[in-house]
Amino acid sequence: MNASNSIGIVSTQHAQFHTPFSCKSGAVLPSYELIYETYGTLNSDKSNAILVCHALSGNHHVAGYYEDNPKNVGWWDNMVGPGKPIDTQKFFVIGLNNLGGCHGSTGPISTNPETGKPYGASFPLVTVEDWVITQAHLADKLGIDQFAAVIGGSLGGMQALQWSRAYPERVRHVLAIASAPRLTAQNIAFNDVARNAILTDPNFYGGDYYEHGVVPTRGLRLARMLGHITYLSNDAMADKFGRMLRSGKYSYSYDIDFEIESYLRYQGDKFATHFDANTYLLMTKALDYFDPAREYNDDLNKAFADARASFLVLSFTTDWRFAPALSRAIVKALLHNRLKVSYSEITSAHGHDSFLMKHTHYHNVMRAYFDNVASEFTV
Repeated sequence: MNASNSIGIVSTQHAQFHTPFSCKSGAVLPSYELIYETYGTLNSDKSNAILVCHALSGNHHVAGYYEDNPKNVGWWDNMVGPGKPIDTQKFFVIGLNNLGGCHGSTGPISTNPETGKPYGASFPLVTVEDWVITQAHLADKLGIDQFAAVIGGSLGGMQALQWSRAYPERVRHVLAIASAPRLTAQNIAFNDVARNAILTDPNFYGGDYYEHGVVPTRGLRLARMLGHITYLSNDAMADKFGRMLRSGKYSYSYDIDFEIESYLRYQGDKFATHFDANTYLLMTKALDYFDPAREYNDDLNKAFADARASFLVLSFTTDWRFAPALSRAIVKALLHNRLKVSYSEITSAHGHDSFLMKHTHYHNVMRAYFDNVASEFTV
């Protein structure tokens, strides 16, 4: 962890907002807190700031590691750091845990100041639009009037796209990676099955399981197993596991026979120990609800009519959950509005998870783009 291109030891920061926040659903939070981390140095005119928006299971810990836990490396450490594609010698990078998250920002597990108990089921559903507004409030607190870039993969890419619509003058570049202008019916179906695994867990208690001292582990575990299947490609699973047997022979039981079964159960068990089920529910609903064209009679061109940023849109060939065709639909709408757009479809065997991987072509595209962004300001 002491390599020259590592950010090194990082620490979390807290931003408290005491003004009531009105969610798109109509619900109002009396106050809220956001947890975030920063890497690099903000330049004198605050023109080198980059906001990293996280995906469904992500958080504020984007890069570096913690002094008391060196193994806890940021989820995008291969992308962010000195000399890396998002170079912290040039940029001031912000990662945050979204409202409704379970890694320190106000969410279902937080104490409701009006009751003194965890919000639980009473925490409102939040949307991509809500997240972008709260991210703008954090930028205000940090004195950042305009981001050099807002970037995200998957659900994070949706947030980056929403920035271009909600605050067109506050972002110069938007990078949407392995993302979509809205979910397909198949994607919504996957999310609904995952939610039902949680909702029907006997330990869910309608979302108020905190008061019962239990966790809906079984439901959360199944939800993650299902989700993980959709993040991988068939080629990746075949190359890594194929039909390998755990013990070399069939057990003729319903126990684990295949290595892929063992892997999925391990991933499910690990996830259930550190992620909150209520947060998982609201994050998947935020995915379902994002649809900027909806208020324009399904006209995506009109949805981006006010955008002013330059864009990089990236997709991956084996990503069948957020297929390249969805990224190309974004590109088409942006070009219709005569916006500056770069697009790259990366050949990768890793499916949707490709955006998290260290892949030479992918990282070269990102590095080249951010080199151009950096040329616009003085470090």
